[in-house]
Amino acid sequence: MDKDTSSKNSRLIPILREGVAVIQMIFFKEIKSVVLRKHPDLDSSAQNMFAGAITNEIFGTHNTEEKFQLFRNSHQGLIEQELMSLNSELPHMTAPLSDALRIQTLCDNQEGIDSAHVLQQANSIGMLVADREIPLPSSFMETVRTLGATHNLIIPPVEIDTTEEHNLLQ
Repeated sequence: MDKDTSSKNSRLIPILREGVAVIQMIFFKEIKSVVLRKHPDLDSSAQNMFAGAITNEIFGTHNTEEKFQLFRNSHQGLIEQELMSLNSELPHMTAPLSDALRIQTLCDNQEGIDSAHVLQQANSIGMLVADREIPLPSSFMETVRTLGATHNLIIPPVEIDTTEEHNLLQ
């Protein structure tokens, strides 16, 4: 890999990781609505922690803070039940989640991290579309922008009418 390619990769990976983080936030919002509906008996804090624990399991990112570890350990069975029902609860998230997890794994691989287990777990619970192509960075980021705007997490760029802009400058 030459210096130019390395430089492009070093700029691309953080951008792609931001895209993965947006999909992760969207997934959190979606799973939180499922948790609110299915577990109204939990208080608000526990519902948030539960949705966060499920999200962390999917993305392979576990919060190491003690209170979150204790919550995860004491609710492991319930977390696993929810993981197994994700495909039926959030079928519209399988494609963007598949893309985000694949991109995350590619970014990890570029940084020398083996996170293939995340894809294996997503596949085992039916949240990985196995025959889906790995998205190109541009199409992944377009998906991120579209979903992010739909969920009011990002404001998509607006095209500027150059004739209108030119008239303003005169």
